[in-house]
Amino acid sequence: MGRGLQKDRKQTVKYSVIVRPEAEEDLKEAFSWYEDNRTGLGYDFLLQVDAGINFIKRNPEIHPIEYKGTRKHLIKRFPYKIIYLAEKEKVIVLAVLHGKRSPDLLKNRIGPI
Repeated sequence: MGRGLQKDRKQTVKYSVIVRPEAEEDLKEAFSWYEDNRTGLGYDFLLQVDAGINFIKRNPEIHPIEYKGTRKHLIKRFPYKIIYLAEKEKVIVLAVLHGKRSPDLLKNRIGPI
């Protein structure tokens, strides 16, 4: 018999996710707003954010580069976007912002990571 067949396998890089404190504050504010409007809706929001972060973790470079190297992922069911940087083996979440928020808010969050 011969050698076994080798399958072509892509090297999968495991990305770690870092959520900046400012992004955590964004999440707390949005959670409170949704939860105050309808019980359970805040938790639905967090589930969608979690799904978005997991998608980004698996496909960090799928979204185009925008302002100063950031990328954005639109959250399903809610008018929010996750703004992040994709680095070597890290995804850094800078913000979770409502789609209508001013992009100027992001300028203050980009700097030394």
